[in-house]
Amino acid sequence: MDHILQWVSANGYGAVFLCLLLGIVGLPLPDEWLLVFTGYLIWRGRFHPLPAVLTAFCGSACGISLSYTIGRTLGLGFIHRYGRWIHVTEQQTRRVHDWFGRIGHWALFFGYFVPGVRHFTAIVAGASKLEFRSFASYAWPGALVWVATFITVGYALGDQWKKVFEAIEHNVRLVTLVGAIVLALYLVWNYWRGSRGRKL
Repeated sequence: MDHILQWVSANGYGAVFLCLLLGIVGLPLPDEWLLVFTGYLIWRGRFHPLPAVLTAFCGSACGISLSYTIGRTLGLGFIHRYGRWIHVTEQQTRRVHDWFGRIGHWALFFGYFVPGVRHFTAIVAGASKLEFRSFASYAWPGALVWVATFITVGYALGDQWKKVFEAIEHNVRLVTLVGAIVLALYLVWNYWRGSRGRKL
């Protein structure tokens, strides 16, 4: 991670844009660390606030849009060709689309704050034929809030950014792990209940 941050420090705004674009698409890059480090560089006077935030936002928005495009193109083709073998039907795809129409948009907005979720929700949104305008109206503001939040944290922490953020990230991982376990248990229980109902 340190060598990535050093590379960003040496190459400026373009490196921030590229790392966030690739990180949002799914490459194993430390997105939150990068944003906090960007805030620290603003605190040091190496970056100016407005260009830094705009660059980070553009990288994130482009990355999430690319994930959406992957889902829109490859996702649907995969479902059409292999869906019957993995028990995924066009009807299920429409249900996912309807889910996004009701509450799924907020997963696009808040999913940035859960590592891995932002990438997954964008691909599902694309694969479920969610209209791009609707996708962007939630995903892009979510990117701006996410970027501004972590850059502000880095700026506020100053020299202490690394020590404090290590503790924050540890707690976030614990919360994410617990949430994932609860979700998995709920899905298993819901599937078991549905299977039992069909047998009756």
